[in-house]
Amino acid sequence: MSAIALPPAALRSPLWILVWAVPIAALLGLAPWALDPYQTILLAYGLVMAIAVLGFNLLLGYTGLLSFGHSAYFGVGAYAVAFMVKYLHFQSMELFLLGTIVASIVVTFVFGYVCVRYTRIFFSILTLALSQVLWSLAFKFFWVTGGTDGLRVPTPKLLGVAFGEKEDKIQFLSHGYYYYVLAVFVVFVAVMWVIVHSPFGKALQAIRDNETRARFVGIRIRHYRLVAFLVSGVFTAIAGALWVPLNGLTTPDILYWPFSGEIVFMAVLGGFRNFTGPIVGAVVFNYLKTYAVGFTVYWHALPTGIVGTAKLLAAAARRRFAQ
Repeated sequence: MSAIALPPAALRSPLWILVWAVPIAALLGLAPWALDPYQTILLAYGLVMAIAVLGFNLLLGYTGLLSFGHSAYFGVGAYAVAFMVKYLHFQSMELFLLGTIVASIVVTFVFGYVCVRYTRIFFSILTLALSQVLWSLAFKFFWVTGGTDGLRVPTPKLLGVAFGEKEDKIQFLSHGYYYYVLAVFVVFVAVMWVIVHSPFGKALQAIRDNETRARFVGIRIRHYRLVAFLVSGVFTAIAGALWVPLNGLTTPDILYWPFSGEIVFMAVLGGFRNFTGPIVGAVVFNYLKTYAVGFTVYWHALPTGIVGTAKLLAAAARRRFAQ
């Protein structure tokens, strides 16, 4: 008698999702007690980036649009928090998130209205170009943005309470703030799961698979793409808002195009055709990027590259034998 196999629909049911999601959330909740503070903060970085890549993947994996400019929305979130600290003197993380949502909706609507008129490489290049406009503004208007010096973001208040003022900042980031990030992460993962499995999400997948047939059955292509662009941008901006208190400083570097490339790579690394792929890719990439630095501390030992160093060694050997 053959083994009983669950149908694909059952694997996507809310009950089945809870079967594997609850234990994973529990393990993440135990991280501050099982890991040292440094490892816990690294995990918090990974969860923050997972929110950004989930938003990015709504466009790539479910709508079929490759954006090379998502660093713009991540930067909007980070700078929205920095501006609220510097110019409005806000300290509440909840106000930071609310302000980030408003700012990201404005920016993504303007950018999305222009970008969703195009597809394929034209969409990708246009998103890249628009993101570099924001980078240029952040770089040149240094009297507002701090330029390359950036803007500092101190420890925020969580739920109206200044937990960070009563304890060491590392302790705060690896415990109180980690749990705050984890809670936001769980909420946004749940929201994205509902979106991609809703009729709206199915319409996006129909547009991705066959735009002509989707238009034939009455799906408003540009309208759906614009809404997907807005949701994607808000998710990525929220990640930027959560990231900046962890980092303590925001600079124009997070608006520059290589950071968009990292977001793309995280989605591809984990698997952009799977819902959990971007989450895994973001966390793994964050650790790989951190620990890869440890293996490159001696890169100055090869100032002219492998071939150039080989030539220098050969020349030194010839001089030795000539003597």
